[in-house]
Amino acid sequence: MTKPVALITGATAGIGKAIAEALAPEYSLIICGRRKDRLDEMASELNTETVALNFDVRDKEAVNQAIRSIPESFSRVAVLVNNAGNAHGLDLINEGKLEDWDAMIDINVKGLLYVSREVIPGMVSRKSGHIVNIGSIAGKEVYPKGNVYCASKYAVEAISEGMRIDLNPHGIKVTQVCPGLVNTEFSMVRFKGDQEMADKVYKGMTPLYAKDIAEIVAFCLSRPAHVNIADLVVLPTDQASSVVVNRENN
Repeated sequence: MTKPVALITGATAGIGKAIAEALAPEYSLIICGRRKDRLDEMASELNTETVALNFDVRDKEAVNQAIRSIPESFSRVAVLVNNAGNAHGLDLINEGKLEDWDAMIDINVKGLLYVSREVIPGMVSRKSGHIVNIGSIAGKEVYPKGNVYCASKYAVEAISEGMRIDLNPHGIKVTQVCPGLVNTEFSMVRFKGDQEMADKVYKGMTPLYAKDIAEIVAFCLSRPAHVNIADLVVLPTDQASSVVVNRENN
């Protein structure tokens, strides 16, 4: 295999899918996700050597089995993109649903850790690698009714900083990319399939799109060996903060 290998979680839609497409020219890919039909379709369409791993990042045994099943030719993972994540509900803290809290913490925090724990030791042994964690503006500032989702993304920020410190002696880069409003399936998931509610999130403004984030990730990965873009916040021009959005110019 002549190309380096990149492993991407949450690769079946939105930002993860766009990242896979953006990296395909330069990398062989391990695409991971819960929807096997989409994984298989992507694997047949991506113009690069591809392995598809069907598992849920919340299930640590499934994570272990999947990562350990990677073919030898793909085993030297040079890039890990921890993209899998979600938001469930938008409720006051006193009205939050426990199942929503569990889903966000299990995927956004524990899932990221489960995958990282399986991949990072190989990077340490080779003293090279690049980890990209997809965070959020919600990991920088809390917004009304964002409580637990924001907490989970603040955790991604802390984990990213901790990784960068702990892996510094091994020459491993760690980048966190924190988007603002991105028009993907994110809001449909948050509002449990309510299209009207999802559409309101982006009404009257021009959001970011998955391709925008994918291009930024590819840029971060393309920097010379001595350059690490550690922490990057990217907002649509119409957004100034989590709660300040210009909805009058569109």
